[in-house]
Amino acid sequence: MKNSVSDRSFYIESSDDEDLEKEIDNEDGNESDSSGLSADNQNHNQPSSYNTAAWPQSYRQSIDMLGSVHSPSIGLLGTPSLARFGSSFLSSSLTRRFTPEAFSSSISKPLLPTVIDDPHKHAPPHSPLGPSLPSRRSSISVRRDDKDKPVVIDSHGLPISRHSTFGQAVVNGINVLCGVGILSTPYAMKEGGWMGLSILMIFAVLSFYTGILLRACLDSRPGLETYPDIGQAAFGAMGRVAISIVLYVELYASCIEYVILESDNLSSLFPRAHISFGGLEINAHLLFAIATALAVLPTVYLRDLSILSYISAGGVVASIVVVLCLFWVGLVDDVGFHGKVTPLNLSSLPVALGLYGFCYSGHAVFPNIYSSMGNQSQFPAVLLTCFGICTLMYAGVAVMGYLMFGESTLSQYTLNLPQDLVASKIAVWTTVVNPFTKYALTISPVAMSLEEFIPPNHPKSHIYSILIRTGLVFSTLLVGLSVPFFGLMMSLIGSLLTMLVTLILPCVCYLSILRGKVTILQRALCCIVIAVGVVASAFGSFSALKKIVEELSS
Repeated sequence: MKNSVSDRSFYIESSDDEDLEKEIDNEDGNESDSSGLSADNQNHNQPSSYNTAAWPQSYRQSIDMLGSVHSPSIGLLGTPSLARFGSSFLSSSLTRRFTPEAFSSSISKPLLPTVIDDPHKHAPPHSPLGPSLPSRRSSISVRRDDKDKPVVIDSHGLPISRHSTFGQAVVNGINVLCGVGILSTPYAMKEGGWMGLSILMIFAVLSFYTGILLRACLDSRPGLETYPDIGQAAFGAMGRVAISIVLYVELYASCIEYVILESDNLSSLFPRAHISFGGLEINAHLLFAIATALAVLPTVYLRDLSILSYISAGGVVASIVVVLCLFWVGLVDDVGFHGKVTPLNLSSLPVALGLYGFCYSGHAVFPNIYSSMGNQSQFPAVLLTCFGICTLMYAGVAVMGYLMFGESTLSQYTLNLPQDLVASKIAVWTTVVNPFTKYALTISPVAMSLEEFIPPNHPKSHIYSILIRTGLVFSTLLVGLSVPFFGLMMSLIGSLLTMLVTLILPCVCYLSILRGKVTILQRALCCIVIAVGVVASAFGSFSALKKIVEELSS
């Protein structure tokens, strides 16, 4: 969704994939020679790490599963696929705290020394928007699994899938970007007016640029693989913790949105559903919110989330289906365009800021997608493609939905669709089913980060893990019931959290990590993006909170 800008100067060329393949080939053919190298060389080639002991340790693997960055055809550590590797990881998270050793236990041979190329050998050309950066190759090593196969290991001590193709990376990126936010773009246009759509385009350009900055941060030093790693490189251990908390709160808030979404759409399908007992009346909204929590609870306990990960990757298809259904209802079913449109609505424009900002909340996963790519020099093109496709979808849905429903547009356009039409039922049911597959994947990173505080080998670690996950699920239910306003909650999340993760933090980290190499132009661009993020966050958060309070008090 963030690909509104295409500038070849954004590219930071890399030949990591070719070098890595040659290195692994050399490992296969020269094992006996490698075994004779001195201990000094081994120590010299040991990857540096920014996160061997800092919390959270589980971030990379849990976000890999959430973003579906694994490739089903890749076999690592003697397993058929990285997905199964992720499954065993998630299984262990229910019984013990995450430690890097848990992933390397199946590697029977010691770390083999690897000759790392001179980082200046493949130095990329200078770019006006990104300085020349050293290679990240020194953060990579090669080990042998139990079948004597070479396995690429990153600075976390975890295996890396470096075989994701351009197409796979694009699908993963679209799957991350194009989520439930697409349902609210017509509502955002209603809140901001026609001219407010320009905000979507501006955010797309700025978010694409900050995605490139994240890559520059990752490439700046060996050992950086994830967003928290970038925070640690920029601001030390506290920076890592602070950024991790923001990312986890954003994931937690997304799960609250899933609960509200399910309650709204299921109650629209079955408006008369209710339960009465002992004089207590449970209406459709409350009933389906509780039912949603009970339905997703078993999936949160699953030891193998790989199946859910594959199914949730179908989120791209689900997004396309709901978009096509909207266009079908408007153009084929002759619902027509009867809504009254407003050029600009200044009073509620700040709400639109948060809604449009929420559309580009994929930066937490971008570093993982980048690390998974076989040819990492294609990452800017991947971002450009993802942002371009998603922005077109967002804009198309916003225009179509607003033309169809006008000022009566609701926070989810599926609630406006005529219920007697087949296309409407398909859209609503697709919207209902998709969050059930994503809830467990979204809440698991939060749960696993909390499980790291369970003492290792604690006899009741399994019970504590269940309690943590159960508590998270029911807390999202309680918050969703307390603030059952899908659009306003999305605006608050987009303003308060997404602006921080997508616009502000990438620029701040970039300026901190590369302070000695940043040009005046780069510094000016970063300051502009930070200013836009701060202003949008302040106005959007205040407006969303004000409207939430008004709704609760009415």
